[in-house]
Amino acid sequence: MAQTEVDELFDVKNAFYIGLYQQCINEAQKAKTSSQHKKNECAVFMYRAYISQRKFGVVLDEIKSSASDELKAVKLLADYLSNPSKKDVILKAVDEKTSGNVDIENTTLPLMAASIYYHEANYDAALRTLHNIESLEASALSIQILLTINRLDLAKKELKRMMEVDEDATLTQLAQAWFNIAVGGEKLQDAYYIFQEMADKNQSSSLLLNGQATCYMAQGKWDEAESVLQEAMDKDSNCPETLINMILLSQHSGKGPEATNRYLSQLKDSHRSHRFVQEFTIKENEFDRLTLQYAPA
Repeated sequence: MAQTEVDELFDVKNAFYIGLYQQCINEAQKAKTSSQHKKNECAVFMYRAYISQRKFGVVLDEIKSSASDELKAVKLLADYLSNPSKKDVILKAVDEKTSGNVDIENTTLPLMAASIYYHEANYDAALRTLHNIESLEASALSIQILLTINRLDLAKKELKRMMEVDEDATLTQLAQAWFNIAVGGEKLQDAYYIFQEMADKNQSSSLLLNGQATCYMAQGKWDEAESVLQEAMDKDSNCPETLINMILLSQHSGKGPEATNRYLSQLKDSHRSHRFVQEFTIKENEFDRLTLQYAPA
C-alpha cells in the first residue's frame, strides 16, 4: 500500500495495537469497508480483540468452517489459548499449515502461527514463520521475540527496517519503545515518552500503562510505577501483565508477603497457562523438592 493512501481500517487497527480492545471491536462493528478483502481484514482484527479480552467463546462460535482462511487462522489461536488439552493436536495442525505451499495472500496465518509458537517458547519456529512476511506487524512480533531471547543486535536491524518503511506508524513506535526498554539507561525515558504520547493521542490502556510502569521500575521509581499500575488495575484488574508487575512492585516496595500472594493467587487462578505462572510453578516444585532433601530425618 502506498504511504499516501489512507487505510480505511486505521482506527480499528490502531485501537488493537495500543491495547484498546473494546474500542477496536466498536470501531470494527461500525466500519464501512470498500471490498470483501477489507471486510475480512476488519473481522480479523475484531476477533483478535475478542481473543485479547479472553472472550474465546465468541470467536469459536462465530467463525464457521465456511469462513475465510484468515479467520480460520484466528480461530486456531483462540482454540489453542482456550483448550490446553487440545494443544498437541493444534500444534500439529499449525506445523502442517505453515510447511509446504503456503498461501502468500494469507498474512494472518503466519502471525497466528508465530503467536502460538511464541506461547510455546519455540522461538526458532516463530521467527522462521515470520521470516518472509513483509508487514510491520510481522516485524513488530519478530522484535518482541528477538528481545525475549536477548538478541538486541537482530532486533535493532529489524527496527531499522520498520523505520525505513514507516517510522511514524503505531507499531514502529511501539517497537522502538520495547527496544529502548531492553537497552535501558537513558533510553528508558524515551520509551516512557512514546507510551505517554500514544496515551495522549488516543487514551491510556493496560498495555500503554504497563509499558510506562516498566520504564519507572527499571529506573527504580517505585512510587511512580505504583500510581501507573493502580490506574492499569482500575482499567482491567485481571490483566496478566498488570498482575505480574504488581507482584514485582510489592516485592520491591516491601509491602509484605500477603500483597504479593494476593496478586500471585489471582494470576494463577485466571491465567494458569501463562508462561510466568508455568515457570513459577516449576520453580516452586523445584524448591519444595530441594527443601525435602535438607529436611531433618
